[in-house]
Amino acid sequence: MADEHDKPEVDDVTGVGTTGHEWDGIKELDNPLPRWWVWIFYASIVWSVIYMIFMPALPAPPGFQGHTEGLRNHSERANVAEAMDQLRASRADNFDALQTAVAEGGVAAVESDPDLLNFALAAGRSAFGDNCATCHGSGAQGFIGYPNLNDDAWLWGGTYEAIRHTLEVGIRSEHPDTRFSQMPAYGRDGLLTREEIDQVTAHVLTLSGREPTSIAAAEQGAEIFDAQCAACHMADGTGDRTQGAPNLTDDIWLYGGEPEQISDTIWRGPYGVMPYWEDRLEEPIITSLAVYVYLLGGGEEDEFIEAARRGVDGPGTAGGR
Repeated sequence: MADEHDKPEVDDVTGVGTTGHEWDGIKELDNPLPRWWVWIFYASIVWSVIYMIFMPALPAPPGFQGHTEGLRNHSERANVAEAMDQLRASRADNFDALQTAVAEGGVAAVESDPDLLNFALAAGRSAFGDNCATCHGSGAQGFIGYPNLNDDAWLWGGTYEAIRHTLEVGIRSEHPDTRFSQMPAYGRDGLLTREEIDQVTAHVLTLSGREPTSIAAAEQGAEIFDAQCAACHMADGTGDRTQGAPNLTDDIWLYGGEPEQISDTIWRGPYGVMPYWEDRLEEPIITSLAVYVYLLGGGEEDEFIEAARRGVDGPGTAGGR
């Protein structure tokens, strides 16, 4: 015979037995689950079994690859691939028109066609957001170490063709034809002393019209600059795009323009890398991306625009190349 103490306590107010759990004077009542909730729970179990039969659901056991495919052989991966194919087909005519316009008249031909221009900007903006915004920012404003694409300062050239080539081969990338340059790490590798680097820093500040940290240091830094830096940056500091050497006179700084930032750049010799997109993006996408970057605001006149301004035939027109 069960002891009366083993029976659950009954709540005096509701007349419902308790579970024996109590916290801070509050006792838990042993109420049954609502009937509607129980039926939904059972229905969920039945639905899960039906789902596992018809849809991909169970991963393969350890040592095997894949998963159960289900009787419907459903695949979201295949659905996405089909949707991408449909998207490509729907945009094919526009991309063909864009490719032809750029080949025959450069970016100027795209700008003269409002519909084509809107398409190029939309496609280019989408490609930029997917592939470039992580480093250059969603507005292409850049960050320390990542160029601002809205200004008119270009390390390797700002014409459409130059921008496109940079996109195709990258900078210091694994592409065999990548754009390549390397600034020595003057401090880290012991090529210059800290004092000499400070002197070069003072001179570099004067190149962009700023006050040096010391006039005497700037004068001494000029001599070091001529011996160590002028081969790439030119004697007047205007840089050399053929080797990606920045212009030091425009007061635009990739790694920061404060004296300590300039000094650090000279000390460590930064080695930024941009991936190449030639084998990763389809050619029409690269075209739209190059047009988009060109039209962000900092693109330079290409040979087509120069020819139109002079009133002569440009490349690809009746005048030939």
